[in-house]
Amino acid sequence: MPVIVVRHDGGMTQLPEIAPMLATLGSLDDLGPDSGWGFELKWDGVRAIVQVKDGRVRLVSRNDIDMSVSYPEIAALGEALSGRTAVLDGEIVSFDTQGRPSFRRLQKRMHVADPAAAQRLARSEPAMLLLFDLLYLDGESLLRQPYRQRRARLEALQLAGEAWRTPPAFAGRGDEAVAVSQAQGLEGVVAKRLNSTYLPGRRSPDWVKIKNLRTQEVIVGGWKPGNGRRAGMVGALLLGIPGADGLQYAGKVGTGFTDAMLRDLAADLEPLAAQHSPFLAVPRPDARDARWVSPKLVGEVAFAEWTDDGRLRHPAWRGLRPDKSPDQVVRES
Repeated sequence: MPVIVVRHDGGMTQLPEIAPMLATLGSLDDLGPDSGWGFELKWDGVRAIVQVKDGRVRLVSRNDIDMSVSYPEIAALGEALSGRTAVLDGEIVSFDTQGRPSFRRLQKRMHVADPAAAQRLARSEPAMLLLFDLLYLDGESLLRQPYRQRRARLEALQLAGEAWRTPPAFAGRGDEAVAVSQAQGLEGVVAKRLNSTYLPGRRSPDWVKIKNLRTQEVIVGGWKPGNGRRAGMVGALLLGIPGADGLQYAGKVGTGFTDAMLRDLAADLEPLAAQHSPFLAVPRPDARDARWVSPKLVGEVAFAEWTDDGRLRHPAWRGLRPDKSPDQVVRES
């Protein structure tokens, strides 16, 4: 059950602190012939638990970081709820000029802690909160209600504004939902059992993510200096995934970076410098000239497939994930 936390900073009180429920990776075939599933589009952004009380909005990441300052345009959601108290589940995304979610564009918003800078970015690089679940409303916990009822109550709130909306869900036809996601260039869909309850902080087979694009969260354990145009900059990142015995080496990534990303990475990596490799083992060519760091930064890559020795084939960097902590990284089978 969620823990009730009383805050003493003049902020929200007596709202449940609910860790987000997580999905398992799968395919339409894994769902079987049962038609008792609903389908939502999978958005390429940052997960957020949204607390609303007395017209105030608090956005909490998966690793329990308050993101409210970074996205000031979402604050008006409190007024839209007209004094109601609620905890919602959703995804913060940024859209490109073609109307497609852009994780790279969202990167500009994710690190911002200065209110004035956040306000400027809200005008030039606006974000959108996409809501897909209602967990608590006006003193009533909805965690034990089935997904179909929670979804119906969410839609009844008719939350649609300049910086938030409730995207449609699809009932019963996973192939149609996948086709829509592909046509719109989205990451995939999430299948949810219509009778499933909400399990805070748990990864459950009652939610299945079906991806069009293979992505993997990774931990940065080192880097190699660049050459040529990248001389004096990061050339490649050395990546790992937690295993039973420690940090397993998953390969290196040297593509997908913008110059701004490389500058930010250099600043993020410098204070994490370490004497020794955090990996259990690294191939000699990859370890040569490597600069090791404490394994605290989480990022995300797109990739083609896993090799037989557990490495990422053809990875491309997508960006840092400050909303994730190293202990939340798992290998996507």
